[in-house]
Amino acid sequence: MIAYLLQGVGYGFAGAAQPGPFQTYVISQALKVGWRRALTAAFAPLISDGPIIFLALLALSQVPASMQRVLHIASGLFLAYLAWRAARSWRHGRLAPTTSPNSSDRTLLKAVVMNLISPGPYVYWSLVAGPTFLAGWHAAPSSGIAFLLGFYSTLVATFAAIIVTFGAARHLGPRLTHVLLGLSTVALACFALYQLWLGATR
Repeated sequence: MIAYLLQGVGYGFAGAAQPGPFQTYVISQALKVGWRRALTAAFAPLISDGPIIFLALLALSQVPASMQRVLHIASGLFLAYLAWRAARSWRHGRLAPTTSPNSSDRTLLKAVVMNLISPGPYVYWSLVAGPTFLAGWHAAPSSGIAFLLGFYSTLVATFAAIIVTFGAARHLGPRLTHVLLGLSTVALACFALYQLWLGATR
């Protein structure tokens, strides 16, 4: 059981630390609204990954090509929307005010949608985490549960650390925050174009 717990910790850290659309989104949110209001985004995988895991384990070895295309296009369009919102904040030099009712709820909702339509979690659970989880579950259900606990506790903790780190950059001066927000906007736009390209060419 300990072996599967440690594997879950390793996979969780690798999944959160790997640059990608979701990581870029939480960074941009931390820069715009501060770490306290963006912190809820770190918990988005706990909400969205249920159906992802179910679908991935149902078709363990591969995700159908047609489904991949739909996910890539949907992800690209949503990323383009997020990039547009980030670009507006960057262009006007505005950061979100520190007090706004329900802003954390909106951040969490957007993060959940972002994770649901991103192909990465589906592919990751189909090809990497899924087989390891099933191997542990078949050995002993407690091993499969230990893998999930290690994976999600580390995933959420790593995303939270990323959010706090970049959220703290807001207090290092408006010029640095403006530059970082601009970089995250460009990164979101690049991810959007890449996802749309994948959807069009696969």
